[in-house]
Amino acid sequence: MSRNEAAPGSSLGAARRARELAEAADGGIADVLVVGLGATGAGAALDAAARGLDVVAVDAHDLAFGTSRWSSKLIHGGLRYLASAQFDVAHESAVERGVLMTRTAPHLVGAQPFVLPLTPWVSRAQASLAWAGFRAGDMLRLAARTPRQVLPAPRRLSATEARHLAPAVRAAGLRGGLLSWDGKVTDDARLVTALARTAASHGARVLTRVRVLELTGTGARVRDELTGEEGEIRARAVINAAGVWAGGLVDDVRIRPSRGTHLVLRSERLGALPAGLHIPIPGETNRFVLVLPQGDGRVYVGLTDEPVEGGIPDVPEVPETDIGFLLDVLGSVLDAPVTRDEVVGSFAGLRPLLDTSAPGSTAGAAPRTSDISRRHAVLTSPDGVTTVVGGKLTTYRRMAQDAVDAAAGARGLSTAPSPTAALPLVGAAAPEALRTLPAPHRLIRRYGTEAPAVHALAAHDPALARPVLPGHPVTRAELLWAVLHEGALDESDLLDRRTRIGLVPHDRAEVLAAAREALDRAATARS
Repeated sequence: MSRNEAAPGSSLGAARRARELAEAADGGIADVLVVGLGATGAGAALDAAARGLDVVAVDAHDLAFGTSRWSSKLIHGGLRYLASAQFDVAHESAVERGVLMTRTAPHLVGAQPFVLPLTPWVSRAQASLAWAGFRAGDMLRLAARTPRQVLPAPRRLSATEARHLAPAVRAAGLRGGLLSWDGKVTDDARLVTALARTAASHGARVLTRVRVLELTGTGARVRDELTGEEGEIRARAVINAAGVWAGGLVDDVRIRPSRGTHLVLRSERLGALPAGLHIPIPGETNRFVLVLPQGDGRVYVGLTDEPVEGGIPDVPEVPETDIGFLLDVLGSVLDAPVTRDEVVGSFAGLRPLLDTSAPGSTAGAAPRTSDISRRHAVLTSPDGVTTVVGGKLTTYRRMAQDAVDAAAGARGLSTAPSPTAALPLVGAAAPEALRTLPAPHRLIRRYGTEAPAVHALAAHDPALARPVLPGHPVTRAELLWAVLHEGALDESDLLDRRTRIGLVPHDRAEVLAAAREALDRAATARS
């Protein structure tokens, strides 16, 4: 591959979308139709295409439009599930974390250190319980065969060491800290983009802005949201991976969404943060507020776990009660509490948890959403639609594999075993190979082996090397690359998903002109 090119066959764009949508709706029959292009849907498209099946994958909006862009950006090893005796979920999480970190996406997923500061709010009994949990988490790492050089061991910290890694934490009464490690993805939406592009490189037709109006076991009636034209896509097997919207496509699938809210702060507010923070939630034994430095001038603080009633919005609102709760917990460990006007942005995602309570039961009888199992479920409707729900970002690959296995089995399709546990995503390479690439480290962490090609755009035109916003590292070259190769069709795709500039409304407004310039420039290049 030339340094100025994307991976062969993986480029997504307006022209390819139009051509492949016409092909998908021309009356032929695909092997598999996947509805939803979040992590699980894009993963299912890749899984099926990598097995040699003819795949069409659609989404009413964009790649990672729903829950998959609202996560904490963590690839969890399953520690939380040990505490609730969900040992199979914990082990699966640790295994899938290892797959991402060592085989499929080492350019996107790396080790993230966390400090749990031992403040006066944390009793010695709580500290002992947390330490036992971190040690158990390290045993999960061992059971999953993730090398120690990939995820270091947890250890105890002195008060001086804790303050070095978390300088914003209040020194008074601090008696030390606990250091642990977990996986962190550079950007959850970028992971989905890599999945979709890898699926496309295996022949999948990945179609955004295609809304399913009616879904059956033999296909879907769809509408092109760009033109308003309606048509039909026929398939031998159908997978519903629409997340929190899955229940609207298939009868008898009941989703109990849970809202997770994050705040966005400027990095300078908390100072240098070599590590993230675990802040225990008062009155809880196994829940923490997380402080997550992003390396782009921002820090995320999250998250909540609150049930959501009523309709499912395209973009969830963040209630002031969630903001107040997160600020209160954060303030319990800081020298100077963060005020409401220092919150420059916020976002909320809805977890698509399977509602297993008895039909007709009251909300008061249902378990808290924080107590609902994160096991995923694969359900097949009487007319043959396979729905996959539950789970979490970390285990998307296993969810996708199970969904394809179930759909193929239900419809009598002959398939090979899933190869995705050893299938590198676009941009992936061994760490030693990534270190030798002639591109800035930040680009390598976002684009892997394609980083030199992104960098070369700016080399050919110095204007593209400029950051789109003072204090933010994204360049104009990255916006252009997203339009040329990553399927971005409008300003929202660029600012809200291919980059995360849009998480801060002020920054989004400042960069709109640059996004429009990238779209115009790409259109000129194609003509």
